[in-house]
Amino acid sequence: MSKIYEATVTNTGGRTGEVISFDGKFNLKISSPTLNLEGTTNPEQLFAAGYSSCFNGALQAVMAKNKVSFKTNVTAKVALHNNGELNFNISVELQVEILGADKEVAEKLMHEADLVCPYSKALKNNVEVTLSLK
Repeated sequence: MSKIYEATVTNTGGRTGEVISFDGKFNLKISSPTLNLEGTTNPEQLFAAGYSSCFNGALQAVMAKNKVSFKTNVTAKVALHNNGELNFNISVELQVEILGADKEVAEKLMHEADLVCPYSKALKNNVEVTLSLK
């Protein structure tokens, strides 16, 4: 296995703090989704941004392999669940839009991308992920 990239981000303050990348290009204030403080984001939004971007990249790689090209959009909905005292988990819904592809082709591409995407692989058998076509 050959490492092609490594991101380094540090959080201070937990859900009422900030996240800063090693190179300083990424610097965001963080708050709990329940606080909804102006000018902040939350870990679930950050995860949704990462997963939707990664999945869409995997989708583009799969299309290139299959020698097809469509405009694509991926929306990630990340839900935070409270299952009792200090027992939290997330679930994810990915809504995949493949403009101009018929349903059969779009389904095939979406499921192939799910096999390629590093986020999908990391979550497999641990986080409920639902895939749907828009």
